[in-house]
Amino acid sequence: LRQANYDILTGLPNRMLALDRLKLALAQARRDESKVGVMFLDLDNFKHINDTLGHDAGDTLLIEAARRISSCLRGTSTVARLGGDEFLVVLPGLNGPDASSQVAERILKTFAPPFMLSGQEVFVTTSIGIATFPDDSDNSGTLLQHADAAMYEAKHKGKSAYARFTPEMSEVSHERLQMESHMRKALELGEFELYFQPIVDTASGGLVAAEALLRWNNPAMGMVMPDRFIPLAEETGLIIPIGEWVVKEACQAAYCWQAMTGREISIAVNVSPRQFRDPGFTDAIMRALNDSNLRPELLELEITERLILDNSIETADILKQLDKVGIRLSVDDFGTGYSALSYLKSYPFDTLKIDKSFVQDVLKENEDASLVRAIINMAHSLGLKVVAEGVEEEDQTHFLKAEHCDYSQGYFYSRPLPEQDFIHWLETNERANLK
Repeated sequence: LRQANYDILTGLPNRMLALDRLKLALAQARRDESKVGVMFLDLDNFKHINDTLGHDAGDTLLIEAARRISSCLRGTSTVARLGGDEFLVVLPGLNGPDASSQVAERILKTFAPPFMLSGQEVFVTTSIGIATFPDDSDNSGTLLQHADAAMYEAKHKGKSAYARFTPEMSEVSHERLQMESHMRKALELGEFELYFQPIVDTASGGLVAAEALLRWNNPAMGMVMPDRFIPLAEETGLIIPIGEWVVKEACQAAYCWQAMTGREISIAVNVSPRQFRDPGFTDAIMRALNDSNLRPELLELEITERLILDNSIETADILKQLDKVGIRLSVDDFGTGYSALSYLKSYPFDTLKIDKSFVQDVLKENEDASLVRAIINMAHSLGLKVVAEGVEEEDQTHFLKAEHCDYSQGYFYSRPLPEQDFIHWLETNERANLK
């Protein structure tokens, strides 16, 4: 009976018992005409702890998180573990609308001190979504959905936060669920495609490489741009199979261009933080190179500053492994994050990509011109090449040439193109044949 109703690891009620208690609380509240608060809690970055410190540390964290949440509740409330790093809190007999917010604030406060995991202090926060009976819904299933939608809203606020349900969240949540269910099938249905944008030598204007950019063409939703679906893919872990597919397709495309044109064209691929931290990441990259016969030196992986600032031993090891086999590494969107310049010295990068937000105003804003100039000089002094992103006007190319920026990319040269159009560009555009 205990196994059927309680979570073995934390000793808390499990999903089944929690739903039972929620239904009882709602029945009681109908009789008393009182309110019931429902809270959905999710630990922030739990997967990262599991991946880097191991499952034992993950288990320790869950046990301690369960203890901290329980310490904030009074006797009649229930805290349950729904599975993974998700917890549910049922607050029966609430007096006013603020009562559940006070509990949420207490829980956030109790997560402020660090957790001791594998002998080191780790700070872990939680995101909380709140829905209330009967204001938000009068049945348990919808209340749970609403609390879940509010929890995602709390995560978007920047984590370590709580959010109360509002009707607009329902639409966002519905769209999110719809997008997630379409995305789960998108790979097998062949809905993803790669677009390619040329990267040219700034001085000559000749093609040197292309960046692979992911697009999702779904029959129901039309063309979905990455900024809409990549965050969701990261959150759900779907980024790992999708990212693997992107690298494989990009390497094959680059090898085909080589066979077709008789010259080597490098391919640049973005790597997301979640993908990078996946234990199978380096194997997937090596597989893509082996299957396509592409030389490792022709693959460049673009990594964001956000990922590098994570500064873990694993990050350094992975970057060294990739560098060792000859794969090129670049820092994407340089200057938009917290540019901690020390990592440029300690990690084996080859290239810096200057974010387009700086490039677009080099002719209008003195500060932007000075910044771009400084980034180019600094990168060159560290032995790094520089790519300017978002080049859209001819005058920008003159500025970048004068400042000895190595490579450029942007609409001035070409928009991102589907593969067949890119091949046509390769065959007909004079830039493709300039050395």
